[in-house]
Amino acid sequence: MEIYTTYYNSPLGEIEISATNEHIMSIMFKDAEKKPSPSLTASDSIPEIIANATTQLNEYFQGTRKSFELPFSQDGTEFQQTVWNELLRIPFGETISYEELAICLGDKNKIRAAASANGLNKLNILIPCHRVIGKNGKLVGYGGDLWRKKWLINHEFKFSEKKGRLF
Repeated sequence: MEIYTTYYNSPLGEIEISATNEHIMSIMFKDAEKKPSPSLTASDSIPEIIANATTQLNEYFQGTRKSFELPFSQDGTEFQQTVWNELLRIPFGETISYEELAICLGDKNKIRAAASANGLNKLNILIPCHRVIGKNGKLVGYGGDLWRKKWLINHEFKFSEKKGRLF
């Protein structure tokens, strides 16, 4: 399976996008990356899926896109996949706590496991792990750095029906 990569210059810094011809595999802030990237195959042509991803990221950062329509795939346990699917249910411009996430998963006691799975998400922005905050309303735990989490939450809130700023 051939893997392609490109770099996208966002308002939050450089983002590395990796994909096959069929699926987006990762969208990671380059300077915040704590794990090695998958091996990438150099290619002169970028598949249409990556072009679509950059177009949709442009629309997101302009405030005109509130959800993504991209096929994606990332490796993870059944529990991690469940957490990532639950993150997709958090509406644009809204946040939930890690405790609320665990409750949505059916067990308030799974808060640490849910937080861990949230932190392993390699599809930043696409799977909105930034929308999960501390129970006390504070910003905690974001692999892309807390300043980016704050920016993303405020950006979404600004373009949501609520308008304004959260932080």
